[in-house]
Parts: sequence; C-alpha cells; structure tokens
Amino acid sequence: MTCRVAIVGAGPAGVCCAYFLQDKFDVTLFDFGEPLKTVLPTGGGRCNLSYAEYDFKEFATNYPRGEKFLYSVFSKFQTADTQNLFENLGVETYIQDDLRIFPKTNSSKFVQEKFLQAIKSCKIRKEKVESIKKSQNLFFINNKYEFEKVVVAIGGHSNFNLIKNLGHNIVTPKSSLVGLVSKSDFSELQGVSMKSVETVAKFKEKTYSLKDDLIFTKDGISGPMPYKVSSIFAREDYSKENPIELNLKLISDSLNMQKLLDENGKKDIKTLISTFIPKSFANYFLKNLKINPELKCYEINSKIRDEIFYNLNNFSILIIGHDKKGEVVMSGGVDLVEVDNKTMQSKLVKDLFFCGEVLDIDGFCGGFNLQNCWSSAYVAACGIMENV
Repeated sequence: MTCRVAIVGAGPAGVCCAYFLQDKFDVTLFDFGEPLKTVLPTGGGRCNLSYAEYDFKEFATNYPRGEKFLYSVFSKFQTADTQNLFENLGVETYIQDDLRIFPKTNSSKFVQEKFLQAIKSCKIRKEKVESIKKSQNLFFINNKYEFEKVVVAIGGHSNFNLIKNLGHNIVTPKSSLVGLVSKSDFSELQGVSMKSVETVAKFKEKTYSLKDDLIFTKDGISGPMPYKVSSIFAREDYSKENPIELNLKLISDSLNMQKLLDENGKKDIKTLISTFIPKSFANYFLKNLKINPELKCYEINSKIRDEIFYNLNNFSILIIGHDKKGEVVMSGGVDLVEVDNKTMQSKLVKDLFFCGEVLDIDGFCGGFNLQNCWSSAYVAACGIMENV
C-alpha cells in the first residue's frame, strides 16, 4: 500500500512539500482556507520568491533566529534550487538590483496558480485540523483520517496547541517584520520615504549597523530598514520607558558644511539641505531644531551650522512599540532543539515532520522567509523518503 502522508497547512511550505512528495506517496493537504493565500500579499503582491545570495552560510546571516539550524537545510536546497524549482513550474524569474528575486509576471496570483496546477495529484481537504494524535505507527487527524506520516506546516499565526499536544515545546511567538511606533509625532511626514539610510540601532547593550530604505507613517516608520529593526529586537520588551534608539546618518562625515553655505549664500537653508533629504523632511527637520527654514545660508552662524551638521549625521528616532495591525511574520514556534535539521523530523515523535514558519525561524524582509519555506519543505520531503 502507498504510504499516506498528511500535510497540515497549504501555505508555501506545505504546498512545496506536497510537490516534492506527490510522485511517491498518497498526499493529502489539510487547510480550511484558500491554498497558498499567504503568498498573495508577499513582495507587495509581486511575490518576492528569494534573494540572490548563493553562499548558503552568508544567506543564513539574514535570519535573527535559526541561522545555524539553517546551514544544513540550505546546503541541501538554496537559492539556485529555488530558481530551478520555479522554472520547472513555468514561472520565469528575474533579479532586481537589490538582489531580490521575483517572477517575471510580477504576480503572486500567477505563482499561486502555477504551484496549485503542479500538485493536481494531491488531495486537498478544506477542513480545519482540530487534533493530531498518534497510536502505534499511525497518526489520526480529527479522529477520522489515518496516515503513516504527518508534516505540520501551519505557519506562525496558527494553532500551536496541535503541536503542544504532541509533546513539543513552543517558543512564544512575537511580532517580527512590522512597522515601528515612534515617540515623536511624524504624522505630517506620512508617506515620505528615504533610500539606503545608514542607521545605528541600539537597545540596552545591543548595537547594530543597518542600511536600507524607510518610509514615515502616521505612527512612526515602516519599510525594509524598520522591518529589520523589528526583526532583530522581536524578542525584546521595548517600550516608552525602554525605547530602541535609532540614529540615522543622512549625510557624509566628509561633507564641508561651511563651504556649502558659502557657495549658496542667497539660498534658504531648507533648499540647501533638501539636496540631501526630501524637501518635506527638511522642513520638519529644521522646525524640530527650532531653526527658521527660510533663513538664508549667509545668515547661518557656526553654532547653527554645527547643530544642523550634527543632527543630519545623528537624526534620532526613539521606538516605543510596533504596529500590531501590520504583523507579517512571527518569531517563535517549534523549538529547534527538538527538530532534526537534516530531515526536519521531530526528535520526539517518529514520522512527524515540520517545515516553514511553524518553526522558530524568521528572516529579514527580502525573500528570506519564503526561502525558508521552500528549503525546509524540500528537506522534509527528502526526510520522509529516507524514512519509508
């Protein structure tokens, strides 16, 4: 009799695992929602499939949690394998200047359709899984379906009691890859963006140097750089009393401010610094320093000059919370010490496997969380094949 495999969760990891297993096993996917619906908003609807870094150890540095665990996983399935996978699915890809990989159609819906077409031989049950139990060599799902092997790929937002009831420890999930709430009111800057901002992020004794884009929001900041900050400090309890301090470097240290003032004496100071930062931000920046934006450059004395120069080099933002409405990825999940990273099999329950964001693994924005899904799904599929 063909070995029966249940995959609980029809998200990216679950569907990918089904794809690799379908030719050799009787595969059933369980999900009460639309299969692969979680890929639809990724990459702003364009589906950021992965990131074009081909050294798997370097790639793994983009995961604040799970880096070392992923060495073995990525050694078996990495970026080039993902590109080949999607080519085989009929999804041509391209690499942006920032190394993010997208389908040429720039359509998450297209990726969803192609992947689901490729697993037509798998059964999909639109049913909520309330229980997974094991008796001797069989798993029982919802007390009525029998399987020899089970893959749990429920993502980071789901019912972890399914896994706890099988004896596994769950690292408490916390928000990652979310917008940040600032102490200062940036509502007048809402929608203003900055590219490749050098930033030093500090919280207690921890300091990180980052460089990426940001956008001001009604409540604070969002975008790739703030997402990195939220990911790095996801396990920390930052607040109004204990904020994360961000220092933004908006100009070069080597800039000769006095020379610029002398060469642009008749211009107002707002116009001059708008050559380095967005004009609307320049206005806010100067008003925040209580400097008249209309002041002419020839009127700027050394004290004001130094104050402008210092704050352009050290623009401070205090982060007191995160935007709960925009939770994309969660840190936390199945404790990695209880999972074999060579097979993705549970060390506690034979024939139970995990893949994707259900694990205590989370990466930065840029295709890293989807790559974890593709790679861990492949390794789980191989682990099942090896254990028949």
